[in-house]
Amino acid sequence: MPMTNRPGDVLAGRYRLVDLLSESGAGRFWRAHDLVLERDVALHVIAEDDPRAPVLLDAARRSALVLDPHILRVLDADARDGLCYVVNEWGSGTSLDIMVAAGGPLGARTSAYLVGQVAAAIAVAHGAGVAHGRLNPESVLVDRAGAVRVIGLCVDAALHGAPASGPAADVTDLAGLLYTALTARWGGRSTSAVARAPQEHGRVLRPRQVRAGVPRTLDQICDELLNPYAAARERDPRALDTARGLADTLADFVGDPTGLPEALLARQVSRGDETVTFSAVPEFGVRDATGEQDAVPPPRPVEVPVPLLGTAAVAEADDEPAARPEPPADRATDPATDAATGAEPDPAPSAPAPAPEVPTEAGLPIFDDDGGVSWMGAPGAPAPPPPPFEDPPERPLFAPEPADGGPVRRPRPSAIAAAAADPSDFWPWDHTGTGTGVPVIGAPVAEEVPGRNWLRIAGGLIVALLLLVLVVVVVNLSRGRTVLGADDGGSTPSDRASSSTGADTGPARALTGLTVRDFDPQGDPPAEYPETVGLVIDGDPATGWRTSTYTQQFGPGGLKTGVGVVIDLGASRTVEEVDLQLTGQPTGVSLYLTDQDPRGIGDLTPVATADAGTRATLTPTASPTGAVTGRYVIVWLTSLPAVRDGFRGQIDEVVVRGS
Repeated sequence: MPMTNRPGDVLAGRYRLVDLLSESGAGRFWRAHDLVLERDVALHVIAEDDPRAPVLLDAARRSALVLDPHILRVLDADARDGLCYVVNEWGSGTSLDIMVAAGGPLGARTSAYLVGQVAAAIAVAHGAGVAHGRLNPESVLVDRAGAVRVIGLCVDAALHGAPASGPAADVTDLAGLLYTALTARWGGRSTSAVARAPQEHGRVLRPRQVRAGVPRTLDQICDELLNPYAAARERDPRALDTARGLADTLADFVGDPTGLPEALLARQVSRGDETVTFSAVPEFGVRDATGEQDAVPPPRPVEVPVPLLGTAAVAEADDEPAARPEPPADRATDPATDAATGAEPDPAPSAPAPAPEVPTEAGLPIFDDDGGVSWMGAPGAPAPPPPPFEDPPERPLFAPEPADGGPVRRPRPSAIAAAAADPSDFWPWDHTGTGTGVPVIGAPVAEEVPGRNWLRIAGGLIVALLLLVLVVVVVNLSRGRTVLGADDGGSTPSDRASSSTGADTGPARALTGLTVRDFDPQGDPPAEYPETVGLVIDGDPATGWRTSTYTQQFGPGGLKTGVGVVIDLGASRTVEEVDLQLTGQPTGVSLYLTDQDPRGIGDLTPVATADAGTRATLTPTASPTGAVTGRYVIVWLTSLPAVRDGFRGQIDEVVVRGS
């Protein structure tokens, strides 16, 4: 690629290169100035023989077909002088990646509004048959008016050599933009400088698992678009898998957008491009050996003058007398007139006499307690000594004697008897020695130590708590449990009953070595998301197997009577209970057990049924002991929770307990 293009060069006789913003391989991205229309433009430049050149020009032509105020449009594209270039409209503001890096995630309504604006613009492009191809946080700009703009429609993907993609990839990236605005993490398919969203078992975590407070509606949108399931859904104008449907859904969530552009404008990151002007520093002349000072050049003019503090001190330090004020213009300068008025005549102007060489004298500030400030003199004038401290008042060491005129202190008549009866009530004098001579009624008694009653109460509470813990421990041990009340060895009441009767059924525990498959005998084809059914026994309640979304509820009048999963225990085993964790409620559940690999449920009888919430425990009741045997456990969903567009169920975790 020719390297003659540098700042100041003019491309195609029209575009003056100003700033090199970034480089991608052999391509360059410039801020340029259009000399014809006198405006800034964005300029992508690569070599004319670059393999991307034909693709870039074709992308520019297709992007120019899209007219939307939110999209920075293509203004020009051509190949000449060995260079291929594309000119775009210039946008000034803050991109989404910088916004979340500087200030963290956006609010829920602000995030939905921002991505909704981008989705509406991308929907217009999809209507014209044009896909963005590389939609990421760097391509979303909030300009200085608070408007949302989309950068690099179709052109950015061609410049980076990204493979061709369709509208579905843009919808996934739109969900990634919503994920970024909510969590400051990037969850889309395109590349970005923003940190990737965390994943678990190949699945992007929900925004609510990354940051608390994310609304459930936005959380569900991100989960459905970033973690799609294989079965295709019937499309409609508001489906989430189209840009228009996503834009309408986010607009419904936002409602009235008043104030949201201002909220985005408040998140702008300042570039600090304002010019800062500092005041000039005054210059001083150099004093020669004779004490005379060189002429001081006049200070440079500045926009903001710097006030000089302590002007008198500065003049004194420079050994120059302070300037006298100029007489008013209408005042007579005749010496006779000055003598008549009693004023001293102004001396005739003459060259200043050289000042004697003296050391610099500067005072020190003294800050008073009341906020005043005074100045301590120079070292030649000693400061006055501080005022002497006041002598503290004399206090008698002992009570006054009768010779001093004070009262006589006599022991109380009952002092000895009171001291013998209660030492804490001993006070030998009949008054306090203050000279009043008034006896003290209820003499000062030594008070009890403060807090002693609280210590006694606390000690009693601790003893009561220890007794309660001891009682709980004894009760747990008497019931065959551990000290903390857990089952000893995982045994259940049915196990202890079996042990007491001599039956050897083994302890009830979570069975391992299980396999699972989806069970949809009434479907066409008979499959229901088989690629995700293994999540129901992976030990992670955050992942699960989801049914399709049905427009009708299960039952005799529905499309089918139910759908579910089959868990293979590996051999015929005793099943005592089955724990379920579900999403949504209520969910109708029936439990079946059989030794034959099931192909349907028409000839089977349920061993347990329930209208479950998010958690349920099903206990087989087909035998007097409450336990049945079988190899295959069928969890059959007979009714599904209602969702926004129909009915859908989800099994997050299944735990089979038995022996």
